Amino acid sequence: MRSYLCVAVVVVLGAATWWFMQPTGELRPIGNTAMHDAGSDTPAPQALRIVVPSLSMDAKRGKLAFEENCVACHGANGAGTGNGSPLIHEIYEPSHHCDASFYLAARNGVRAHHWRFRDMPPVEGVSDQEVEYIVAYVREVQRANGIQ
Repeated sequence: MRSYLCVAVVVVLGAATWWFMQPTGELRPIGNTAMHDAGSDTPAPQALRIVVPSLSMDAKRGKLAFEENCVACHGANGAGTGNGSPLIHEIYEPSHHCDASFYLAARNGVRAHHWRFRDMPPVEGVSDQEVEYIVAYVREVQRANGIQ
């Protein structure tokens, strides 16, 4: 009897954890964005206006690597698209997603967990050096947009 109770508790806790960990899909954009309210006269959403600072040499290399490997899903300057999350967002601040998470994502892919996008597959052919540059780029753009 006790083992059935333990199994039931584990199942309930697992279901509750799964439920509360589901992403909301809510994006809280950075910068000046017009929001669209269905049925209203307000304009449709515009692309996030990301401030791109003067970049270091490593970040310039990262911008090139980002545009080659990441922009299709994560958008210009990391603003996000309908296919991938914005990287210039407080969710990806260094205290929540350390630099190593970028290496792991590129190498192994990532199961969707903050947003309602599909899982991110591994990025074939991207070296650790390129990821280092991409991280430098993303972090510099984040800082320029108030994400520390």
